Amino acid sequence: MSPTSPAADWTSQFPSLANLEPDTTARLGQTALTVNLAQGQHVFRAGDTSENFLLVLDGVVRVQMISESGREIVLYRVDAGQTCVLTTACLLGHDPYIAEGITETPVRAIAIPAQVFHDLLGRSTVLRDFVFQSYGARITNLMMLVEEVAFGRLDERLARFLCDNAGADNTLTITHQQLAFELGSAREVISRQLKEFERRDLVKLNRGQITLIDAATLATMGQSK
Repeated sequence: MSPTSPAADWTSQFPSLANLEPDTTARLGQTALTVNLAQGQHVFRAGDTSENFLLVLDGVVRVQMISESGREIVLYRVDAGQTCVLTTACLLGHDPYIAEGITETPVRAIAIPAQVFHDLLGRSTVLRDFVFQSYGARITNLMMLVEEVAFGRLDERLARFLCDNAGADNTLTITHQQLAFELGSAREVISRQLKEFERRDLVKLNRGQITLIDAATLATMGQSK
């Protein structure tokens, strides 16, 4: 991925950077570039080396892992005003990516070249605090994901996902495979659980679509600990 155009004033989208030191602001103005990515484009792939520290201005990047057997799981999404914890980890550890990032929508982002990132990280207290606060928040979210996948009940996680993502008409347009991808499970397992929900009159299943019949019960189930 190559930066494509000079960056304009973008720090207003990142309140924690409002008090950047003047010399840091000047350096970023000289070196930070904007990138514009189409929907469905790889931002990085497993095995790539991180060449830029990215800050998303608009759009969504999905970060996911795929096992050797083809199982997929969504680790997190990077929305506008956020950074990618995996990119930060790769830059700090000088390690290759272990997952891939794909744009779910058209994305506009700021790219700070790796060399500039390392230099400013040692010079700027404001930038350093911003990077590590963002990193810490994302690590916490990832640990919650690990806990859910390892110890959470699938029926509760599935119920919560359905309630959180249903539209105003209580309907989701999504396949069983996509649900398995989101929840880190197998399609067959998701299908069995959805059939059980349907048997209990909690949902109605159609091809590529799920309608919540008893959203209240699903919401209660999804809140279970």
